[in-house]
Amino acid sequence: MAFEYTPPKYAQVIAAVQRRIESGEYPPGSLLPSEHQLSDEFGIARPTVVRALRVLRQEGWIETQQGKGSFVRGRPALTEVAAERRGQAELDRDESTAAGDVITTGTAAPPPRIATVLGARTGGELEFRRLLIHQDGQASEIVTWWFPPGLAQGTALADPAPLRGGVRQFLTRSKGLRIDHVIEHVTARRALPHETKMLGISRSAPVLALYVTARDASGTPMVALDLAMPGDLHELEDAYSVS
Repeated sequence: MAFEYTPPKYAQVIAAVQRRIESGEYPPGSLLPSEHQLSDEFGIARPTVVRALRVLRQEGWIETQQGKGSFVRGRPALTEVAAERRGQAELDRDESTAAGDVITTGTAAPPPRIATVLGARTGGELEFRRLLIHQDGQASEIVTWWFPPGLAQGTALADPAPLRGGVRQFLTRSKGLRIDHVIEHVTARRALPHETKMLGISRSAPVLALYVTARDASGTPMVALDLAMPGDLHELEDAYSVS
């Protein structure tokens, strides 16, 4: 039986708006339909439309003017398409406005590769912060931040309340730490027990795992991220020029 892939709803909105811009239905300078209108047209929740518009804005297809709405810029040149990398997007995720919840904070044994990166002793535990992200009312991603020993203790990172401004802003504001660069690795693996329960998937289901390490200018790791995504809900895309 042939496998049929249906993109997530926010990706369908992105593709539809891009097609309309390229066809001239939405000419440069024109005002896009409102979030409410797009929500009604596609039969999706407003946060999903907001997510789609954010991607279109980051990629240069549209621009948003406060109090006026979103306007068409046109098809971006490839040099403008370099969208915000996923690791950076997670570092800047404002939990107070994100479509998800902080599920738990505390200490636990990290995955082996996280332990190695952050220098945790064998069998040791690290402080962590875990979020469950929803998409169209469905559990879509598990985001787990891991912190070096002592970094999160007694701070908002260990607080179950939503973190305003994102992890990167918090580290700069509260700890005086500045992230210089990010290293990302993506792999496919079987879901872990807690992931099957939280994501509502079977034990044999594959997940895409994104591992992110944020480092300072000297290369010292400051924080690490383990992000699990059901393989049938996500795809990865990149665009770059060649010389």
